[in-house]
Amino acid sequence: MSKKIAILATNGFEESELQSPKEYLEQQGWTAHVVSPEGETIRSWAEKDWGKDYHVDKTLNEVTASEYDALVLPGGVINPDQLRTNGQALSFVRDFFIQNKPVAAICHGPQILINAKVVKGRKMTSVKSISKDLINAGAHWEDSEVVVDNGLVTSRTPKDLPAFNAKMVEEFKEGKHVSQGL
Repeated sequence: MSKKIAILATNGFEESELQSPKEYLEQQGWTAHVVSPEGETIRSWAEKDWGKDYHVDKTLNEVTASEYDALVLPGGVINPDQLRTNGQALSFVRDFFIQNKPVAAICHGPQILINAKVVKGRKMTSVKSISKDLINAGAHWEDSEVVVDNGLVTSRTPKDLPAFNAKMVEEFKEGKHVSQGL
């Protein structure tokens, strides 16, 4: 069954955390759109310095969550810090939860979920440096390579990408989940 996945990112996303899931989703025969507040291209962060530019398939102005089956939120330090203060991005993210669609977030990506107010009561993981932020927002944080909670898939770092990608695809194949309480 064909699926259409949104990958929400802006300048400063961790390159491997967008590239690896995107390739894995496309290997399933699915469409993966890079969605961004910016048009044309966005620049990656490749561990310690700026990386390659990536093509933006759709801007936030052009899409709604109802057009997609699932959402991926790559991390990086700069990317989620920009997106978590963008009201349009937060509405887009929150709509996936309202529509009970699966969401996958890695590393610093869950910071966006905090500001979208969708983490309370959820089992989650992330890069350790934002664990207190998630706990303070009401999440049940654990230090595991991948955590799944009712369609929400979270992982810690690029080292966890194989486990993250596998669980992400598993949850995306399941499709909509039981109401997530929003």
